[in-house]
Amino acid sequence: MSATYAKDQPAGFTNEIRRVAVVGAGGSVGRPITEALLQTGRHSVTALTRAGSTSSLPDGLLAVAVDYSDPPSLVAALQGQDCLIITLAVTAPPDTQSKLIQAAAQAGVPYVMPNIWGCDVMHEPLVKSGLAWERSRAAFTEIEAAGVSSWVALVCGFWYEHSLVLGPGAFGFDFAQKRLFLNDDGHTKISISTQVQCGRAVATLLSLPRLPTDAQDDRLTLSRWHNKPVYVSSFLLSQQEAFESWLRVSGDSAPDWTIEHAPATERYEQGMARMKSGDRSGFVQAMYSRVFFPNGDGDHDTRVGLDNALLGLPVEDLDEQTRHAKARVDRGYNYLTNRN
Repeated sequence: MSATYAKDQPAGFTNEIRRVAVVGAGGSVGRPITEALLQTGRHSVTALTRAGSTSSLPDGLLAVAVDYSDPPSLVAALQGQDCLIITLAVTAPPDTQSKLIQAAAQAGVPYVMPNIWGCDVMHEPLVKSGLAWERSRAAFTEIEAAGVSSWVALVCGFWYEHSLVLGPGAFGFDFAQKRLFLNDDGHTKISISTQVQCGRAVATLLSLPRLPTDAQDDRLTLSRWHNKPVYVSSFLLSQQEAFESWLRVSGDSAPDWTIEHAPATERYEQGMARMKSGDRSGFVQAMYSRVFFPNGDGDHDTRVGLDNALLGLPVEDLDEQTRHAKARVDRGYNYLTNRN
């Protein structure tokens, strides 16, 4: 965007985000974002879905079927949109995001929120971890190279309620066997967010004016994060603290559980080896143990600082969020199949 102020923009410029297209609006990431956008009453939301998709979508949005092998269908679906939000499952074909970015540029979409929604991909040691996080940085480069859209990315850490129930490779919990696998002593803290907090952050961000009106306008605007990440979190949390919350919520006592310890570096190497042998669960173990390295890599609260206060995000209650996670455990929730 060439001009600094809204007053200097060409005729037809609107200084707000009104129309938002969401890829993955029915998914575990996209749904809370979509619901939060709809709750503002300021946004018209369009869900881009694959033809024949049976995914359940929130009420109040428009669903448009697209064909990822037909770029003109993507461009047509994005015409007139102010922002494209991309949330994709890890199983999505690697070129899907690139197709969406190029279509957004052809359609003249001013803003793109790429498929980040996790750990700090601006932090070089994490990007070089061998976990394909460099693809996220490539999305930034591609958006800027197209010269049409600006990007803003949400760095939120992993999702708390999701991580707690993902299995021993994630936060270490094996609920069926009451076993807990800790990285090192279990006291390393990482930045982590609830999915609802991520939804609030996006909805608040996209409710800001795009630009200040003029030099006297000191309001917070979306331009503050022009081609930059937004850093948020719900908790700066260790595995031990998550376990203590689980005990309070579930009524279990610590002796009910078997606790095992291993260095995070060792668990990371084990996960990488399993991943290379074709065991997809190894990816989860490598990814989570990597952010638990006891060197602060997974703590963007301290290392970078948060935008929570700027966005007016609430302080959340850990035990309340653990109750939400326990409800998922109780009903047999499975992220990989998105069932129950």
